[in-house]
Amino acid sequence: MRIVETELIKKAVKEAVKTANTRLPVDVLTSLEKARDNETVPHARQVLDILLQNAHQAQTENMPLCQDTGLVTVHVQLGQEVALTGGSLYEAINQGIGEGYTEGYFRASMVKDPFERVNTGDNTPAVVHLEMIAGDKVIITVFPKGAGSENMGRTIMLKPADGWEGARRFVVDTVRIANANPCPPIIVGVGVGGNLEKACLLAKKALLRPIDQPHPDRRIAAREAQLLQDINKLGIGPQGMGGDTTALAVTMEVYPTHIASLPVAVSLNCHSARRAVVTV
Repeated sequence: MRIVETELIKKAVKEAVKTANTRLPVDVLTSLEKARDNETVPHARQVLDILLQNAHQAQTENMPLCQDTGLVTVHVQLGQEVALTGGSLYEAINQGIGEGYTEGYFRASMVKDPFERVNTGDNTPAVVHLEMIAGDKVIITVFPKGAGSENMGRTIMLKPADGWEGARRFVVDTVRIANANPCPPIIVGVGVGGNLEKACLLAKKALLRPIDQPHPDRRIAAREAQLLQDINKLGIGPQGMGGDTTALAVTMEVYPTHIASLPVAVSLNCHSARRAVVTV
């Protein structure tokens, strides 16, 4: 059994939120560069160039990639051979976020009540998902996501007879309806299976996968590729101004489901696809 102080969790989360908000992951930067080089529409290529300049300046000047520094989702993979000591895991995560956002001068976007709308002041609380894994490590993925893309997410309970074609139409229609709102080029997370809430979680988890890594199951990878092609045919383009690149990637996760169900969820992420992974 390995003893882990929750103070270490707090410190790791604090640094992770600073990194996530100021530095795009390498796979996202590389994908933006590739999209810029392959874009055939001149003004769309110019927009992609501006997005890349923004990412470079944010990292150089240690400034937020976007003014909307997001609601922070934290995915924790907790080794079953780990014993946490020193306080609550959830309190440590939220303390780390609060300190990181305060020290980083990042915008606080969380309100205490959905109707009263009083700001919490430090961008807490986070939405935390906890998963038990083998081993003695704690793997934490910090995922700030702005409201422009988050508000465009959708879920549906299809009939099994709708099949893949029904799911495909729903995903493409979701992007069509969203149009420029999620700040394209976007990354499209798709969750299929489970039940209502599981499909939504799968869609969000799909966005955590590096976008240069297709799904290891060839059948799912082929569906990801088909969706990406269909979405880019929409012509929405960077920032909704038209072009070849509406989406950088489609990532999909699937799970077994009931014989009478076909849940499908879509979570859209903007071009500023922020995430940071730390291991304690």
